Amino acid sequence: MPVTPPPETLAMSISAGLSPEDRFAIKDLLARYGWALDTGDTEAFVACFAPDGVMVEEVFEDPDVWRGRDGIRRLAEHYRSIPNFPGRQHYCDNTLLARQPGGAVHARSFAMVTECQGEPPYPLRFCGYYDDELVQLDGRWCFSRRTVRLWDGAVLERFPGRGAYVPRQRPPEFQLVNKS
Repeated sequence: MPVTPPPETLAMSISAGLSPEDRFAIKDLLARYGWALDTGDTEAFVACFAPDGVMVEEVFEDPDVWRGRDGIRRLAEHYRSIPNFPGRQHYCDNTLLARQPGGAVHARSFAMVTECQGEPPYPLRFCGYYDDELVQLDGRWCFSRRTVRLWDGAVLERFPGRGAYVPRQRPPEFQLVNKS
């Protein structure tokens, strides 16, 4: 079962010690991630992460973890190899930002994925959220850790009877060979 930090209150806000320039640069990073992933631009996707960055998907039975640029590159190539992946669009919004000690930034954003293939209406493939740790390297914001989670578990613990993590079953096209 994934370890999910307790949900922040709305006190976690964009006014927590970030300049407008940093806020815009972080929003650009979030957009670059989606555009790179959804257009198959592996190198642009990898460039969104710190050299020792980590990507975690807490979606299926066992969390998937990719470490470092080589691991992140394997993740991007894995998605490029899925026959029905072209046409997916990753949306990221309602982002809350909070400056952390040492200058890093914690971000939480709603995440949705649509699949735009064939004729509309297009299905919604995923609803969840990103839980990110961001660092600035050489004047550019990047992910030191990006975790994607389903919209369940700790994020809903304030609702009666909710708060338990229920992983999805992994579809065959998402079977992984090597993620290290």
